[in-house]
Amino acid sequence: MTRRSITKRAALVTATALVAVGTVGTVAATAGPEHAKKPSKKQIAHLFDTWNATLQTGDADKVADLYAKDAVLLPTVSNKVRTNHAEIVDYFEHFLQNKPVGKKVWTIVNVLDADSAIDTGVYEFTLTDPKSGAQRVVEARYTYEYEKRNGTWKIVNHHSSAMPEG
Repeated sequence: MTRRSITKRAALVTATALVAVGTVGTVAATAGPEHAKKPSKKQIAHLFDTWNATLQTGDADKVADLYAKDAVLLPTVSNKVRTNHAEIVDYFEHFLQNKPVGKKVWTIVNVLDADSAIDTGVYEFTLTDPKSGAQRVVEARYTYEYEKRNGTWKIVNHHSSAMPEG
């Protein structure tokens, strides 16, 4: 091997090493100081428990605060699609008069990434007529789409519809 080929080979190895170090540095810089950890399916499923407990307060504003400002609500007992905070509050002001108590019957949770997840399945609500006190159970299909915004899980899409064969 000649001195010239050794010099070329050393330059090539050095250039390759610099490119590799630069690539690792770029990947580390874009990954951020801490790589966000995906929540567990159990953590996402628990968001329903928080929502259901908030229903028990009877406070429509507190329930609506669990939804993102740009959330969409397709509610169970209303034909009107709700697309802003005021409309979501309005829906819950009426719905909460029935003292709803929810219970999941069947659920599937898909954690999409560290900041988004979907919980879908079947739930039932025990509703109490405010005048007669009579109770009835409504079974419905549901989908909650969650996003973590500013460190807090928010409902960005909530669809609920009574079972068609019920």
